[in-house]
Amino acid sequence: MEEHTALIKSQHYCAYQERSKLEVLHKLQEWEVDNEHFDTIIHSLLATNYLDESRFAKSYALGKFRMKNWGKVKIKQGLSRKGLSEKLVNEGLAEINNEDYLHKLNQIVIKKTEMTAIQNDLLKKHTIAKYVIGLGYEPELVWDRLENRHHWAE
Repeated sequence: MEEHTALIKSQHYCAYQERSKLEVLHKLQEWEVDNEHFDTIIHSLLATNYLDESRFAKSYALGKFRMKNWGKVKIKQGLSRKGLSEKLVNEGLAEINNEDYLHKLNQIVIKKTEMTAIQNDLLKKHTIAKYVIGLGYEPELVWDRLENRHHWAE
């Protein structure tokens, strides 16, 4: 594919939703664009604001938190897999309001508790903890919520 066509396709790709530089590079490879054009295309996307990794990090973090109920551990892993620096990962995570984060954690724990039919309290707690930690919430926060259920606020 020629450079100009690849640039236009890349602009559409980035306009559709926020992308990381790594995602764009993968897409250019998929489109079989010559490697020699990668830098020029990426530079053009950055210069025209089609590509902004800080904006991507913030959008990704908030989207995964709000829509998928992911915790910060899983969001951090996802952002790292997208090729973002630690600084950009931290920028994305900083977008999540701590009060909202703890509230969502409480909601997830309460809902999972109500849905779990296990009678043995210890086994039930472990089942709930495994699920919530799997969503990417910090184990110490999860266990604190499970051990101090009387402090839960709706």
